[in-house]
Amino acid sequence: MTNTLLPLLLPLLLACIYNIPTSTSFLLTPTTSTTFHRHSSNHHSSNHHPNLVLFGFFDKAFSNEDLGARPNAGLKNGPTINDSVTINGKPCKNAVVGQKLSIVANAARVKISYNCQKGDCGTCMVKVNGRKAKACQAIVPKGTCKIETL
Repeated sequence: MTNTLLPLLLPLLLACIYNIPTSTSFLLTPTTSTTFHRHSSNHHSSNHHPNLVLFGFFDKAFSNEDLGARPNAGLKNGPTINDSVTINGKPCKNAVVGQKLSIVANAARVKISYNCQKGDCGTCMVKVNGRKAKACQAIVPKGTCKIETL
């Protein structure tokens, strides 16, 4: 065992040999000699986080780092829902603008045949507001969206 690993593993080995509980209510602290003492600590204290292996080595490791306020990682204004989407005259609730028509049709339980899912074959052709479009590639537009299967 190298000299750098010995101080890290010694407290763990002593805890196993002397059957010292590894709960947060006990802490092994090194002294100037090679012996270790078991100190009782208040495990309800929010300022004290015992660490049996590293003895608080990383407690202040990132104290000089200031990352600022955390930005919201979610959608800032939420999704834009288009309630005026119909498929074969059946209204579709919760259709999101920019969502693929194949997903909206599946949620409305409307059967559309697919073959390639890439837009190459034309099997999934539907009419969106009177114009032909491929359901696997077309997206829900803003405003009125009338979808008819062929």
